[in-house]
Amino acid sequence: MAGITGAGVASAVSRSPAAAAGIGLGIAAGASAGLQYVERNVHRAEQDRIAEAAGPLDQGVIGHWSVSHTIPIEDDEHGDLVVTRLVGSADFSCKEIVFSVDTIKKKIPQRAFYIATVCRDGDVWKWASAEPATARWGSLQ
Repeated sequence: MAGITGAGVASAVSRSPAAAAGIGLGIAAGASAGLQYVERNVHRAEQDRIAEAAGPLDQGVIGHWSVSHTIPIEDDEHGDLVVTRLVGSADFSCKEIVFSVDTIKKKIPQRAFYIATVCRDGDVWKWASAEPATARWGSLQ
């Protein structure tokens, strides 16, 4: 869509095919970068909700997480999680967790499982896994 819009704007502004192509590519690249930015924010929100849910849990206790997106580019998600291991010390507190993402596809419930690490940052629990920590890797994902 951005490519078509870019081509239309470019042809209206310039008679030069090279300039029109450059304008069209620039608009497409800007739209792509904007979408990637929004997707990173959506994924960060999911990671924050999972970390918040895991933070107060003791090892072996099952908790629940959920996220409702303000921008509907992805479905709202939810699942369960459990703290499987404590890592660090009082000044460097982390937890290894297993969490699920529960969905329904074609009226059939499905559950996918993942492993991650969350760590305390002051009073807040934050996602600490290098993959796919959006804050650390940004657009490299």
